[in-house]
Amino acid sequence: MTKTKTPPQGGEEAARPLTGNEAIARGAWEAGLRVAAAYPGTPSTEILESLARYPTDDLVAQWSTNEKVALDVAAGACFAGVRALAAMKHVGLNVAADALMSQTYIGVNGGLVLVVCDDPGIHSSQNEQDTRLFCRLAMVPCLEPADAQEALDFTRAAFELSERYDTPVLIRSTTRLSHTRSVVRLGTREVPPARTFRDDPRKNVMIPAHARGRHPKLIEREQAVAAFFATSKLNRWEKGDRSLGIVTAGMPYAYIKEVLPGASVLKLAVSYPLPLELIRDFAASVDRLLVVEELEPVIETELRAAGLAAEGKAFFPRTGELSPEAVREGLEMAGVLPARPKVNPWPVQPVARPPVLCPGCPHTMSYMAIRALEARVAGDIGCYTLAALEPLRSIDTCVAMGSSIANAVGMARAGTETRPIIATIGDSTFLHAGIPPLIDAVYNDANITVIILDNHITAMTGGQDHAGTGRTLRGEGAGRIDFEQMVRACGVKWIRRVDSYDVATMYQTFREAAAYKGVSVVISDRPCVLDPVRIKGPSLAVNLTNCTACQSCMNLGCPAIGWDEATLDGRHKVKINPELCIGCTLCAQICPADGIHAALTVGGAE
Repeated sequence: MTKTKTPPQGGEEAARPLTGNEAIARGAWEAGLRVAAAYPGTPSTEILESLARYPTDDLVAQWSTNEKVALDVAAGACFAGVRALAAMKHVGLNVAADALMSQTYIGVNGGLVLVVCDDPGIHSSQNEQDTRLFCRLAMVPCLEPADAQEALDFTRAAFELSERYDTPVLIRSTTRLSHTRSVVRLGTREVPPARTFRDDPRKNVMIPAHARGRHPKLIEREQAVAAFFATSKLNRWEKGDRSLGIVTAGMPYAYIKEVLPGASVLKLAVSYPLPLELIRDFAASVDRLLVVEELEPVIETELRAAGLAAEGKAFFPRTGELSPEAVREGLEMAGVLPARPKVNPWPVQPVARPPVLCPGCPHTMSYMAIRALEARVAGDIGCYTLAALEPLRSIDTCVAMGSSIANAVGMARAGTETRPIIATIGDSTFLHAGIPPLIDAVYNDANITVIILDNHITAMTGGQDHAGTGRTLRGEGAGRIDFEQMVRACGVKWIRRVDSYDVATMYQTFREAAAYKGVSVVISDRPCVLDPVRIKGPSLAVNLTNCTACQSCMNLGCPAIGWDEATLDGRHKVKINPELCIGCTLCAQICPADGIHAALTVGGAE
């Protein structure tokens, strides 16, 4: 991982520009954070990467194999009496939810903060769920910062709130907040004394008899936290035009201030538990009450249940990311702003550019070989999910992290498929959630092939290390999982490792794996071409004399391959962009006309 300047440790700068994720990391560091853990996932990844740049003498920052493990690590540190944090994206909370639902009953010793970054608009996720609903279910306070400064301030406050009210505290960010940069005033690090382990089995051990006694305490805690936020200065009541009052939280506040700067606004710091008495006072001060929130009508529904005449989702969408334009359109629909004529400021439509794998991506040939088998393919979460699209078009299902193997088991057990059944899964995803379903496949003697796409990194989120890379978050050496030994330990008998760039061997190995009766595993092995460093060999070029324009090479979907503007014998020929080509030779290996070679040796090449 590329190291950047160590963040200032206090007193070096009064302020500096930070993204929301960097500000969350800074706030946690200033609050005396001692242990942080996460699994990388956009838009949350940079929180732990930022924490890893702080000094190591009193701060542990680590990647964990999945989000539940990350939360359990943080909870363990909390049990031991220090402040701890776990970070993840919204779908990661699904993985960690089992631990969270028990930890909320237990409470804390040292402060415990969970940062969850939602993805309104589904920029890089498989769904658009609203984490605030989880907070209501788990009965944990949910803080919603609106900018990077609040991201820092709310994170500091979250640790104090956690310890004061004996509760985990969740900070909800979104893609826009996580990745938007603004100037932030910095503070200094203040590390509270570590608390000793609290030897209290009735509080720490959640068996039914103990949990029954803890549940009423959660209800008491909910009321106490709501009372705290009723007078907290973290909320902001901005008085303006009395004809309209807007209740909001998080990023939508910035859009409201841009579109309707004169409105009366109650910007809440917390979306659960709501400070209802404060909101009642605000509602009484205005003629009409609107709620502007991203995704689900969480605040609006609760205000309506409390008897307040709140409006919201009748004018603002439940899907997608809000923006100044979306807020303005909603206010126009609500009759607050005059309707504007619908004019398209950009009459020219851009040419669609379908997403494709990187030039030389080792996953490309893996899926070419899979497609040749005409198999039924259960895919998984990673860069390789792009193989669901043309031109590779070889993934039939994709559900969630680690689902591919169990989906394949289910297909095989259903007995309706006559095709070979294949599950594809990346190295990091396999460690995250692929081992239990592989054990299930062996245990139930499923007739499937599992292809582990080992590119030696967590590529999709920017090249983070994991337990199979032999490096820690801070780039230090670490124990390395051997995938062959791991798979063998799960009970798999038929295992092969193949170079992803060895086309002939890969095709043959995949055919043999698909023909095997039982669970077969192929490890398709080749480093990512971008992370941790960009790999580039001699570029290839097309011999225009040999090229027959058969388009075999174009089936790779490689961005470096396109049509030449010139013609030869009246026909367009293929051209390879030397700036994009990394010299992987995949196109040369599948060219039936022997028309692609190293650029320096090609006669007649363009």
